[in-house]
Amino acid sequence: MITVGILGGGQLARMMVLAGAPLGLRFVVFDPAADACAGQVAPLQVGGFDDTEALAAFAAKVDVVTFDFENVPAASAHWLAERKPVFPNPAALAVAQDRLSEKTLFQELGIALPAFADIRSHEELAAKVAEFGMPCILKTRRLGYDGKGQFRIRTDADIAAAWQALGAQVEKTGLILEGFVAFDREVSVVAVRGRDGEFRAWPLTTNWHVDGVLSASLAPAVLSAEQQATAIAYAQRVAERLDYVGVFALELFCRGEALLANEMAPRVHNSGHWTSDGAETSQFENHLRAVLGLPLGDTRVLGHACMLNWLGQMPDSKPVLAESAGHWHDYGKQARDGRKVGHANLRDDSALALAAALQRVGEALGRQAQVAPVVETLRGSVTPN
Repeated sequence: MITVGILGGGQLARMMVLAGAPLGLRFVVFDPAADACAGQVAPLQVGGFDDTEALAAFAAKVDVVTFDFENVPAASAHWLAERKPVFPNPAALAVAQDRLSEKTLFQELGIALPAFADIRSHEELAAKVAEFGMPCILKTRRLGYDGKGQFRIRTDADIAAAWQALGAQVEKTGLILEGFVAFDREVSVVAVRGRDGEFRAWPLTTNWHVDGVLSASLAPAVLSAEQQATAIAYAQRVAERLDYVGVFALELFCRGEALLANEMAPRVHNSGHWTSDGAETSQFENHLRAVLGLPLGDTRVLGHACMLNWLGQMPDSKPVLAESAGHWHDYGKQARDGRKVGHANLRDDSALALAAALQRVGEALGRQAQVAPVVETLRGSVTPN
């Protein structure tokens, strides 16, 4: 029996474990936190990501290693790769950890993206803001996620404020300035590449965020066939250049017919959670298939699927479970403001039926604002007779 080691013990690791059980897999999860939620469903080894003694003990228990958390030190990933197969490879992980390296890669691959610049001083920041125009966004090159580690610059006064907020990080994580995109919608490609180079992608997903955190995802996205093909081709270029193995997400801004790359996530992704109940093969199962060198599963969507993120604390499950295709996912976490504690998936063959189900759920849970844009998109996607 194969044992898969997962670096990071959050909800993504938890869902990988649950998806891997029918494949007959065993798991060991490694995380610094003794209460990591994946530890509720698999053996948990507690240790620092830079603790080589703990990593050695972890490596001795597993046959292959993967991640649920992209901010594992690249040096630790390289150290493990000298002892066990590690997927995705540490080089791919290192690129995705650094926004400047990531955007430089996109540029080299001919992928359209907003203007960006490495920022080393307050003077450079002021000069690049003048060049890009306002608004624009100053971000840390490393470690930022879910809206953290960034400052939006809207006025001249914001330049000094942004440097005051993030300038101290220039030597620790580096800083990058990104031009602002007035986009129509945000979409993502969730894709998978196997050890043998086989590549598959799920239908594009439309995403809605609140305060930088994903609120809802809808698949398939309402886009032209050309946009779908372009986005998937972008993802395949990235995967092949990095010799990537496993699932990853490429986030894009949609502006008219143009698609502009935002960032990639080298792991199973929040915007792919709908695949657990709305696709032929989930992102979690396909990630494990890829990592183990197994044939990849079909990525087609089964009708229309929506994921609703639950932050802070879990709401009442009954309105979701009352729906014929409502599915509940509780991560087993303690409630905390802003924390991802679970999600719900709803699916239907009919866009209008899914819109009606979402509206019922939104009204029952007081989440009308969360479901409203999804409902509007679903209803707008139906061509009148």
